[in-house]
Amino acid sequence: MPLNSDDIAAIWLTLKLASLTTVILILIGTPIALWLAHTRSWLKGPVAAVVALPLVLPPTVIGFYLLLAMGPNGMVGHFTQSIGLGTLTFSFPGLVIGSVIYSMPFVVQPLQNAFAAIGKRPLEVAATLRAGPWDTFFSVMLPLARPGFITGAILGFAHTVGEFGVVLMIGGNIPEKTRVVSVQIYDHVESMEYLQAHWLAGAMLVFSFLVLLALYSSGKTKASWS
Repeated sequence: MPLNSDDIAAIWLTLKLASLTTVILILIGTPIALWLAHTRSWLKGPVAAVVALPLVLPPTVIGFYLLLAMGPNGMVGHFTQSIGLGTLTFSFPGLVIGSVIYSMPFVVQPLQNAFAAIGKRPLEVAATLRAGPWDTFFSVMLPLARPGFITGAILGFAHTVGEFGVVLMIGGNIPEKTRVVSVQIYDHVESMEYLQAHWLAGAMLVFSFLVLLALYSSGKTKASWS
């Protein structure tokens, strides 16, 4: 059989992690992107730079500092232990936190571009019709920014699926708990199980190609990522 039980478990864990991370990123990334698209505050530059840090930092650097922060001697670790949750390192919740931080620019930037592309005119028209902020957002901005949401969700999901350095630093290699597909491939290569590695790596290659093909073949999502 090409895939064993450990491979299947790693695939399901990866899909679970990517799905949950994408949902969280859409929820927290939307207000951040909306603020970045419209604010004139001097904080826009620093906030945008922090959001984009994962694009230039090595994953191991992000994973290392998250490991320190969430460990028993870190600020986050002290807090989670004080409320009886223990530490988040080498756990699935820890992977989620690391994935949210590492994949944030892949969701926030398409959303920011989509909100900025709407312009002021639709918002001014909504204001003349006495639409409130929430009504304006859900009835005007959300439909117009839909391509950005599609692009952000696809990129955030795909980027989380392909993580390696961050998840390995934070979660280690615990079967059915923190061992995702990328780590499973690494294990197969270390064990010289090249056939198993070929199957998983080939699946990742096909998945990545289909994601990029879907993005570049769609004129609607193309503009929101440019």
